[in-house]
Amino acid sequence: MKKADTVLVTVTGRDKPGITSALMGILGQHDAVLLDVQQVVIRGRLILTALIERLPHCGALVTDIENGMTALGMDVDIEIGSDPVGSAANATHTILILGRPVTAEAFSRIAGTLAELGVNIATINGIADYPVTGISLQIVARSASGERISGIRVALAKLSTELGVDISFEPNAHARRAQRLIVFDVDSTLIQGEVIEMLAAHAGKEAEVKEITDRAMRGEIDFAESLRERVATLEGLPASIIDEVSQSIVLTPGARTTIRTLKHLGFKCGVVSGGFNQVIAPLAKSLDLDFMRANQLDIKDGILTGKVNGAIVDRAGKAEALKEFAAQERIPLSQTVAVGDGANDIDMLKTAGMGIAFNAKPALRTVADNSVNFPYLDEVLFMLGITRSQVVAVNGDIRRD
Repeated sequence: MKKADTVLVTVTGRDKPGITSALMGILGQHDAVLLDVQQVVIRGRLILTALIERLPHCGALVTDIENGMTALGMDVDIEIGSDPVGSAANATHTILILGRPVTAEAFSRIAGTLAELGVNIATINGIADYPVTGISLQIVARSASGERISGIRVALAKLSTELGVDISFEPNAHARRAQRLIVFDVDSTLIQGEVIEMLAAHAGKEAEVKEITDRAMRGEIDFAESLRERVATLEGLPASIIDEVSQSIVLTPGARTTIRTLKHLGFKCGVVSGGFNQVIAPLAKSLDLDFMRANQLDIKDGILTGKVNGAIVDRAGKAEALKEFAAQERIPLSQTVAVGDGANDIDMLKTAGMGIAFNAKPALRTVADNSVNFPYLDEVLFMLGITRSQVVAVNGDIRRD
């Protein structure tokens, strides 16, 4: 459809019942064909737009719209020849900006960069106000080559670092709105801190174990070997220490809200961890998770032997666990999501349809589809296109859970 074949109607003013109905009634009387409709209310101010096919004789339609809207105390602007290419219906990608806060300067930089790259913003909507501000942009980049799309992604990643906000850039493909299974890493993702370090603290080896953990998370040493070295420091500890550590675990802010919301929306939720079954199983039960996979500490006569039973859940094992869970639920990998923070999560995030790095080490951020850099797990919900209003509908207007 040519630009000259369309009409854009924009109605603004103090919101009140009946405005949208009145406008649609007028358009209906003239047998107008709708191409796009957008409406937003900000602090009681209504902005309503309707894009329609141009009629052979627009004069009567324009007069009726102006008279009808004026009678309701609204302002109206009618532009003949508005281009439908930039409408939300034609949007090819979604850009999500998350920050605490998102400043006008930051938004200006992002919008300016998109303009320089020849990207048109079709719609802008607020999706969250807590614990971070979330702004969603529908953009049109239909003619963009793979190289150009890569350039947009690189530019946004650079801005994310410079501005201190999280920016995701995703195609508006069916799979993006069809995720059905999500897997979380546990240590420093679903919970705060590392369980192995909590256990090591009881043996006076916390600093030693933390140094090994950090090297493994950065990808400097093999995870399986690092796990064996760390578990060896626990030899001789009473197994009762496990219960003490389990009771001291602190969930990441927003963890319960995130799991509760996802399950309500039909997601299958689980954890895949390089940690230990004895600690994670009670946690998985309390969160009503659908599946879990972790390592098994060896215990003899109530004492930790400093060894791990069975195959170690390492970097490759995490990815395999995700595949198994997806196959078990008959869910395509394209409809799965993985969330983690360390190098041993790389394969899992690359295997999932969407990989989200949560306050992650550089080795993981470079391969993840998107990164979350604020300490709130519910930010993952917004990355999945779930709005704050949906979270409130499921959980009530809670501030922290």
